[in-house]
Amino acid sequence: RDRVIIQRDIRTPPHQFKKLTGHKQEVCGLKWSPDRQHLASGGNDNKLFVWNQSSLCPVQKYSDHVAAVKAIAWSPHQHGLLASGGGTADQYIRFWNTLTGQPLQSVHTGSQVCNLAWSKTTHEFVSTHGYSQHQILVWKYPSLQQVVCLTGHHCRVLYLAMSPDGQSIVTGAGDETLRFWNVFNKSRLQKESRSALNLFSSIR
Repeated sequence: RDRVIIQRDIRTPPHQFKKLTGHKQEVCGLKWSPDRQHLASGGNDNKLFVWNQSSLCPVQKYSDHVAAVKAIAWSPHQHGLLASGGGTADQYIRFWNTLTGQPLQSVHTGSQVCNLAWSKTTHEFVSTHGYSQHQILVWKYPSLQQVVCLTGHHCRVLYLAMSPDGQSIVTGAGDETLRFWNVFNKSRLQKESRSALNLFSSIR
C-alpha cells in the first residue's frame, strides 16, 4: 500500500514530479493552504504533516490524534490556522498554529470526524461525521460553541463540498443520498445579533 504523496505540475513534462515521503501508512487527507504555500496531509498512521514548496520532508509533524486523520481544513480568515479531525478512536477536532508549530484548542465531537470546511464569510466551520451519529455540525471559532446539529444521513457522511458563494453545502454519505444544506446564509449573518434562535429555526 502506497504511503507517498506525488506532487505534479500539469504544465511540466510527465516525468517531472516530486515525491513527498513521511507517512508510515496510507495518506487519507490532503489540503493546500489558501496561499498555496503549504500542503497539509493526514494519514492512517494518525499523523498530521505540513509540507512547504521546497522540502521533500514534512516541515511540521503533529501526532496528537489517536486515529486516522482524514478531515483537514485551513482557515481562510487567519493565516496559518489549520484544523484536523480524527477517526472513530479519536473523535477530536484539533487546531494548530502552523506559524509557530503550536497546538491550540480542541473539541471532542462524539463521532468519527470525516470532513471539515470553514465558512468563507464568518468565523464558523462545519464538520461531518461517521460512527456513531452520522451528523453534520456547525461550530463557532474560537469559542467552539456548537451552533446547530443537522441530521438525516444514516451512514458515514464521507463527502462535503461548499457552493461557490459559500452559503450552502452538499453532503454525500454511504446511504446513497446527497443532501443540500443552507448553513452559512448571508441573511443569517446580518440578522444573527437580533434573533439567532428564530433564524436557526427558519433556515436550518
